[in-house]
Amino acid sequence: MKTIGVLTSGGDAQGMNAAVRAVVRTCVAENITVMGIREGYKGLIEGNIQELTARDVCDILGRGGTFLRSARCPEFKTEEKIQEAVHTCKEFGIEGIVVIGGDGSFRGARDLTLHGIPCVAMPGTIDNDIVCSDYTIGFDTAVNICIDLIDKLRDTCNSHNRCSVVQIMGKNAGWVTLEAGIAAGATSIIVPEVEFDFQRDIVDRIARGKRYGKNHFIVLVSEGLFFDVPSNKNYKYCVDNGIANIADFAKRVEKETGVESREAILGHVQRGGAPSAKDRVIATEMGNYCVNLLKNGISNRVVVMKETDIIDLDILEALKMEKPFDFKKYEMANMINI
Repeated sequence: MKTIGVLTSGGDAQGMNAAVRAVVRTCVAENITVMGIREGYKGLIEGNIQELTARDVCDILGRGGTFLRSARCPEFKTEEKIQEAVHTCKEFGIEGIVVIGGDGSFRGARDLTLHGIPCVAMPGTIDNDIVCSDYTIGFDTAVNICIDLIDKLRDTCNSHNRCSVVQIMGKNAGWVTLEAGIAAGATSIIVPEVEFDFQRDIVDRIARGKRYGKNHFIVLVSEGLFFDVPSNKNYKYCVDNGIANIADFAKRVEKETGVESREAILGHVQRGGAPSAKDRVIATEMGNYCVNLLKNGISNRVVVMKETDIIDLDILEALKMEKPFDFKKYEMANMINI
């Protein structure tokens, strides 16, 4: 393979730049031309592509975001746009593509492979919701950002005897909320994967904390709690109880517990900032692995992490897998946190 393209797609995640750097540097070392595709599949359709050198990826290892830019491209699901992307690949001499993104990006890689453009994908999303991988690039950094911000909220909660009700990103999954809740010692951790009861999981837990002499509380709520999707076990409960958003949730906490409560939405700050050492290292390993697969004529694969090992799986099989929520860890958090 003489020319490989690389793109980042979907929501950005810390470590994407480290992955792109690894792809470029590996290609250069193997005498393979590498083409940077800007703005994901949108850029592939439009021909927003340029050759990258080792120098182009200097000093991006520790930068957040993706210097290639990213974009969501729902039109890439159509046959017409896929054919346009195939034409662009032939025009630029691209013989294979490394795709960095979430499950939607994986489906795009699958479609391109089925249309004759070999692709290998790797998971880049803070949500850690890729069903075939135990870890996704950006997750560790996002959790650490949450912990830092929650620690700051705790300071002001302590000063005013308040409860902070904090909305955490994660789309339809509660992985970031769970990990941040354990590390920050949140009184309650509310995620879409676990059915919750306001009395049991909020009111009773805050009452227990008061008995221990606690005067301030942190309640973490995954944003997925308010999404009407099959994986959310709590949407009907929220609707039936008039909880449409995090502000409603905080008002209900104050009403039911008597503790002054304020909502906080951490938002997209969770996607920014320098990637952690863990995200830099794993992204580098995965980027290198992807290029080696394409170099050896292997495509239609996803590079994932299983426990501590980086492996590759058939992309069609990977998309069919399920990722069970860590209920054991969730129960541990409820036991230990007050």
